[in-house]
Amino acid sequence: MVAYFQLQPAEADLQHLAEEYWKQSGEKEKELEKAAFEAGEAIRNGDYTLANLEAIVRWKSERAVQYLIGNSNEKIKHALTVAASPQSTTSAAVKALLDLHGVDITIASAILAAIFPDRYTVLDFRSLEALGHSRHDVHFYEEYLAFCKRLADSQIVKPQGDLPAPTPLRALDRALWEWSKTHLE
Repeated sequence: MVAYFQLQPAEADLQHLAEEYWKQSGEKEKELEKAAFEAGEAIRNGDYTLANLEAIVRWKSERAVQYLIGNSNEKIKHALTVAASPQSTTSAAVKALLDLHGVDITIASAILAAIFPDRYTVLDFRSLEALGHSRHDVHFYEEYLAFCKRLADSQIVKPQGDLPAPTPLRALDRALWEWSKTHLE
């Protein structure tokens, strides 16, 4: 399936919106962004350290920083080496970063954007919303839940009686999760 994007703001408003973003940002946000792009430049120049990775992750998610310490220096160096290689494909760069504890697709996109701001951009819910993808709100969850219930009710999966929450819906959740996990490998 190919994603469909439709720009929501008027093209003529984009430059103004970009300028407003910076004007409306607080001093802390501005400092975090500056530090992230300085760290990205350092990584681009071969400084594959936890400190540089942390500066970028802190910019996008203060909460995710705590998980970075679960990565060895070797693992960080490997992931950043792949991500910072001009020869790496987007897929290879993202996959290398996703191997790090505490890095999801949004954080990986921020790391890549900080390293190569001319090549990558940040994937986040606000940007997606501006491209016609609504937030994953309660309505989205209700639609998702209704779809999953229809699948579970069709009896394509059976309750797993010896596991916690032995329901078809929970069995479906396990199946979908496992498919996603193994499909990416």
